[in-house]
Amino acid sequence: MTSYQLSGRKALVTGGARGLGAGMAEALVAAGAAVVIGDVLEEEGKHTAQALRDAGATAEFVPLDVTDDESWASAVSTTVDVIGGLDILVNNAGIEITSLITELDPADVRKMLDVNVLGTALGMKHGLRAMRPGGPAGNGGAIISVASVAATIAFPGISVYSATKSAIDRLTRVAAAESGKLGYGVRVNCIYPGLTPTAMGNQLAVDCAELGLFPSPEAAAGAVVELTPLGRLGQVDDMADAVVFLASDASKFITGAGLPVDGGMGM
Repeated sequence: MTSYQLSGRKALVTGGARGLGAGMAEALVAAGAAVVIGDVLEEEGKHTAQALRDAGATAEFVPLDVTDDESWASAVSTTVDVIGGLDILVNNAGIEITSLITELDPADVRKMLDVNVLGTALGMKHGLRAMRPGGPAGNGGAIISVASVAATIAFPGISVYSATKSAIDRLTRVAAAESGKLGYGVRVNCIYPGLTPTAMGNQLAVDCAELGLFPSPEAAAGAVVELTPLGRLGQVDDMADAVVFLASDASKFITGAGLPVDGGMGM
């Protein structure tokens, strides 16, 4: 009998201070894992970790700028020290800056590339180093990265964001191949969340309306629902449940996969 239980597992969730990341951290601790939240939002991250502790979980906060190699090295080392290991890494940190292609700002493009692509790649680097045999954790594990339904559809206003999320898909598959080939014992997968009404998702709807792509934010969200066979927006727990599944032994023969959690929008 396979299990979704994560008792005894140790997890690091990037971008875990709020939104999807906070929901994923909550779901991981509910399944029995100890969790470290890594984020540049120090005050919010500490608050989220404290709330999890108040509910009886083992949870800590560590400052983490996912675009910085040394910050990653420090965060992973601290995680191993404070919760006694690392079995699960959730590469969730990401940013989205809406723009028509004709109006792209190179600085905004670089920000998305740095956070979404470089940040995820560095997470894989340091996660694999920590979890592989001989690493400071050394017991194998699972890396789950957050791509997006934007990697599988053509939705206006998010060209570069879509490109960065497509890159996460490719990074995932190559990392899974290397991990398997080299005997690291680490499964590497990603999820493709649908639009979720977090702060980022709501801002996307507002931005699309301001660009003239839809008459209102409500119309933008409605267009997403119209494209979704299950007929609703995603919820944080939809995405969090998928992360728990991919972190657990219930997915023990799954690696190099991208799991759509989009209500069918990207099929």
